[in-house]
Amino acid sequence: MLAVVPANVDIATQEIIEMARELDSDGLRTLRILTKPDLVDKGAEEKIIDMVEGKQESQELGWVVVRNLGQKDLQDSSKNRDIEEQSFGHSPPWNRLSKDNFGIEALRARLQALLASNVRREFPSASTTLMFSKRLKACKKALESMGEERESIEQQSKYLLEIVSKFKQMTENALQTNYGSQDAFDDEPDLRLATVVANRNALFSDEVSTRGHTFTFMSHDHDDDSDAPRSGKAVSPTSSVRAETGHLNDDDDDNEDERNSIPSRKVKSCSDIEDILHDCIPIQDSQTKGILAWIENIYRQSRGFEIGTFNSSILSSVFKKQSAKWPSLAEGYVCDIISMVHNFIKKALILSCGDKALSQNILSFLLDDLIEKYRQALSTTNFLLRIEREGTPMTQNHYLNSNLQKCRQERISSEAKKSCFSVKYENGSAVECVKLTDLTQIHHTNNLQHTVEDIHDILKSYYKVARKRFIDNVCMQAADFYLVTGPEAPMNLFSPSWVYTLSPEQLENIAGEEASVRRKRKQLKRQIRDLEIGRKILL
Repeated sequence: MLAVVPANVDIATQEIIEMARELDSDGLRTLRILTKPDLVDKGAEEKIIDMVEGKQESQELGWVVVRNLGQKDLQDSSKNRDIEEQSFGHSPPWNRLSKDNFGIEALRARLQALLASNVRREFPSASTTLMFSKRLKACKKALESMGEERESIEQQSKYLLEIVSKFKQMTENALQTNYGSQDAFDDEPDLRLATVVANRNALFSDEVSTRGHTFTFMSHDHDDDSDAPRSGKAVSPTSSVRAETGHLNDDDDDNEDERNSIPSRKVKSCSDIEDILHDCIPIQDSQTKGILAWIENIYRQSRGFEIGTFNSSILSSVFKKQSAKWPSLAEGYVCDIISMVHNFIKKALILSCGDKALSQNILSFLLDDLIEKYRQALSTTNFLLRIEREGTPMTQNHYLNSNLQKCRQERISSEAKKSCFSVKYENGSAVECVKLTDLTQIHHTNNLQHTVEDIHDILKSYYKVARKRFIDNVCMQAADFYLVTGPEAPMNLFSPSWVYTLSPEQLENIAGEEASVRRKRKQLKRQIRDLEIGRKILL
């Protein structure tokens, strides 16, 4: 109880003192406060001082004298309450009062001591200390979960740089297949960037090899570089995709077109970049028959006055039509790599920030530059397509002549087998033979048939060289350089240099804390400070 009495009245007759004595006869719970000492009559000060110092009666908690501002002083803005009180306490006879009995600071100290004393008396020391420790630990944990304070520009920059460091480390681990370094790689398969890209590269190569041509080339004998998977080999990645989508049921004749097609894109893209990506297009199987008739038709529509040869423009024309599915396959592949990279960036940002809203802020500021990187990859893909399909057929690869000779030898061998016969020796062995006169008949074809077959063999030889070159160029240049491991990769945009280019307003928009978060942080700090003070008092 605080019994407040003005000093300029008869203290002994004050009702509050009598009430306090009735409720607290021993004075163990009553702190008496004396106000208005500046209004005490001259000559009565000694009696007041003796009472406060306990010379007349002894109370357990005693008295504290405080001197507040009067009504006139309150209207004077230059007056300071604490300074006026200290000045009054230094003047005689009030300077005889001990520091424990005079002033607002003495009252505050007495109240704190009383609080600690009451707590010690009412609660066991061990349980009280434990209670303070638990609350203090809970508050510190809540404050730690909010991350570092981000009010100043320096704090915001430091916070973003720490996120950049975590993001870079995760990117390096993802590209170096160091998946054991973080549990996130097990929880989020999309974070295994090197693996998903490598698998998509292999699938792209397989699809261009098995489906990239409009017509299947003629094969007269064993071909070690066949355009279609041979029996007895493992199911290709393309076949796996078809199996997952239900396109391997050979008995379903009613849905033959659907069964024999695959989507050009395999990865679902994000909505924020869908507008820059190409549509998903079904890729049909190559036509297994009719390539010679198709070449003959083109030749008849483009032939000139050549004798024993053909116009070089015919090769460009048939190659462009034979590679008509390359654009859909390549664009679908690059769009998938873009989607993989974008998904990786989004998930890596969330894990690095630990705050979905903050990661979204960062992504929003990066999105325009990311889209520009994605457009560069798509533009490079179109550039490579134009070179291969619209430019002059050209190669310095010696495998062109090797493939061409192989094609011609296969044709001769295939025709020779029709006239071969078996000769047995006395030891039981046998050998296949062909008459020389039969060999001379093999090349007896008309000019048109000879030219069509020659175009076929050159097209087949050049197509294989160009196909391998195209697959490597798209994977290395359009995908890897611009999207995955090159210096132009989108992941490199989120870097320390990017943080340093941000203006104070941008830093505040990206990394600044919301007002509610700041209020909660201040509240937790205040609670921690009070709990630490309380624990020290109890100890």
